Amino acid sequence: MPKSKRDKKVSLTKTVKKGLEAKQNLIEELRKCVDTYRYVFIFSVENMRNSKLKDIRAAWKHSRFFFGKNKVMMIALGKGPTDEYKDNLHKMSRFLRGEVGVLFTNKTKEEVQEYFNSFKETDYARSGNMAQMAVTLDEGPLEQFTHSMEPQLRQLGLPTALKKGVVTLLKDYEVCKEGDTLTPEQARILKLFGIEMAEFKMSIKCMWNSESGEFEILADDKEDNQEQMNDEDEDSEDD
Repeated sequence: MPKSKRDKKVSLTKTVKKGLEAKQNLIEELRKCVDTYRYVFIFSVENMRNSKLKDIRAAWKHSRFFFGKNKVMMIALGKGPTDEYKDNLHKMSRFLRGEVGVLFTNKTKEEVQEYFNSFKETDYARSGNMAQMAVTLDEGPLEQFTHSMEPQLRQLGLPTALKKGVVTLLKDYEVCKEGDTLTPEQARILKLFGIEMAEFKMSIKCMWNSESGEFEILADDKEDNQEQMNDEDEDSEDD
């Protein structure tokens, strides 16, 4: 009698080994880039969109981008002076928090900042984003929608009905107020009406020069600088 495929045993040790191997490969790849490229930058992303990041990767084929797996990248660069891969490189790890990535490039600081400071694209807001402005829909026919869309609009909370086959808003409807944290329904309504509120943009937070070993903070906001100072205080206490 043939064996049942359901009885097939899977070795968990192999699964774990594969995960560790992938992390080790990433660490080696990152360190290889440190040796290859002149500059290392940490960048942050607001309103992350994979399609936008893909466009930037395509435009910067001469460089390397790594996004995600912050803890693994911290190990590759070094968490402190004792385990850093190169002098002062561990200082970059302090900025590997949240939606950030690492850029390896031979382009100068001025070229990198000029490109990324100007790269901003609007997109539809998602659930959880903050409303950038108040939006109110006026009472009346919504001729941009087919009659089959009316139940969906009503399900989203819009006071709609069909009048002579035309989707009609029965009264003025406030979609959101400025500063609101958008719900899934609000985000969906804004998209249906073609209202873009999110802005995809990338900010350069810090830089490391492989030739001089110099580390430089590039973020303008006080929060980043205060965070850096706090980290330095913690390091001095540990010494």
